[in-house]
Amino acid sequence: MSHRPIADVEAQSIEDRCCVANTGCYFEGDLRDVVGECIFIDKVYDSVTFNLSGIQPASKVPFGTLPASKCGPKSRIVRVLDIRTRKYFNPSNIHDPKNLAVTPKTQLSGAQFVTDEKGCPVTVPGPAGLLQYLIYTDTTECDEIGRGTPIFGSQEIIVTGSVLVEIDVEYIDALGNIQFATIRGRAPINQVLTNFFELCMPSVYEGAFLPQFVEFCNISFISRLATQSINRDINFNTNNGEIFVNLIIALCLTCEKKIKLPAQLCVLSTGFCEQEARVRPICGDNFPSLFAPQINEPFIDPIDHC
Repeated sequence: MSHRPIADVEAQSIEDRCCVANTGCYFEGDLRDVVGECIFIDKVYDSVTFNLSGIQPASKVPFGTLPASKCGPKSRIVRVLDIRTRKYFNPSNIHDPKNLAVTPKTQLSGAQFVTDEKGCPVTVPGPAGLLQYLIYTDTTECDEIGRGTPIFGSQEIIVTGSVLVEIDVEYIDALGNIQFATIRGRAPINQVLTNFFELCMPSVYEGAFLPQFVEFCNISFISRLATQSINRDINFNTNNGEIFVNLIIALCLTCEKKIKLPAQLCVLSTGFCEQEARVRPICGDNFPSLFAPQINEPFIDPIDHC
């Protein structure tokens, strides 16, 4: 394992608006630094990915106002330059009903979700705290020939909340001059998408753990004027600058479903990731390590019998 000196890491300027990450993991190409490691992870036994789409109409969405000083009887919007749409999220309230939420509801056929005595599904934590559902079926028949057992499912994916829409417009002000502005609004979303899937399930008997079912989705949006006409779709009040817009919003959804089981893997590693800490004058180098040293054979001095 090698470390890059602090002086070699380019300092970020105060004026920089964006950044690059530093993981503390560097490899200088010496294969003598590579050792075998055993890690305990979740292995994906089968997965399937779906692309789903839906259409959400949004009528008379308020988009704020243009500057009143530039509005008048002769002002009008003459061109739409760009429309951008993204999820709405309120970081101060994760339960805000206006936050965009994608909620899948799954029914299985050929297998079942494991439940407790109250009928509640049993879950185990996964990456980022994602809940993984334990599933069960009799896999004896396919176990005998070393194959997986097929299971099927149907699903409703409920999309609720709202999206933020930005529209770049070109307009003529009260003096007849060409002006540019970006108007912003929030449109409600309420859609239900459906799909069907098949997965291959490993044995429930030949391991210490039951298979785990996990699913997650991501969504993007494409918006346009409802009838592609500025006159019909944009209501512009030339007296006070208020704007209302009719939109068609396309929902572009990607969902993935996995069946997983804990497994051990032997991997090649160059060592632990370690950051070069900034030295403080009082303690000098007398700071503790965050991770215990390796105790497997390649890291132990053969002369040291302890």
